[in-house]
Amino acid sequence: MAYRLLIVEDNTDIARLIRFHVMDLGCEADIAGDGVSALEMFQQNSYQLVILDLMLPGMDGLEVCRQLRARCSRVPILMLTSRTAEQDRIAGLETGADDYITKPFSFPELMARIKAQFRRLEAHKTQETTPSQPVQAGDIYIDTVSRRVSISGVEVTLTAREYDLLLHFASHPGQVFSRMQLLEQVWGYHYEGYEHTVNSHINRLRAKIEDNPAEPRFILTVWGVGYRFNDAVN
Repeated sequence: MAYRLLIVEDNTDIARLIRFHVMDLGCEADIAGDGVSALEMFQQNSYQLVILDLMLPGMDGLEVCRQLRARCSRVPILMLTSRTAEQDRIAGLETGADDYITKPFSFPELMARIKAQFRRLEAHKTQETTPSQPVQAGDIYIDTVSRRVSISGVEVTLTAREYDLLLHFASHPGQVFSRMQLLEQVWGYHYEGYEHTVNSHINRLRAKIEDNPAEPRFILTVWGVGYRFNDAVN
């Protein structure tokens, strides 16, 4: 299926190169050179993926991401950033980015990330057309049709990636997953060195679903291995 992407990048050469490569995937792509233009284009058109540079003139990528998420919670956002500090990556995830890649990046890796997002979109469409049962795990209730999550009856707002991660854990209670396994099974790609992406998302997810994230009840750390969902809460 042909997807339409919005590329938000003030470097014209980079933006055109990204568009050239995604067109090879059979996709259409529009380019916005600043945050204000990006928000206007997003409002006027239907996009299935946003590639968003963090450093933009005027309104920066974090604010653009924040406003995009306020308008639509489900369109995947892939953030590009030249900032490699952990707090900068976490800031992007906190504002709602589903994934990020640091500059300079290789186009094969970028295309792999984009195709991973496409696979998630296709999986979501399949879930929407195939009747599926809700998942109950202790106080957590996951409506797999509406993709809504509530804890003790109170709805919790999750990003698309946080939802996928929680559903994956809750669907396999007690099973231990390494960070690389989660990258492959939830993110849809295999790249060594990006395990910190998993750590950041789990920290954000814990902050939303745990009473005390420092002493988690649902998503437990298995030291030296990875994480598991507490099967004792079922």
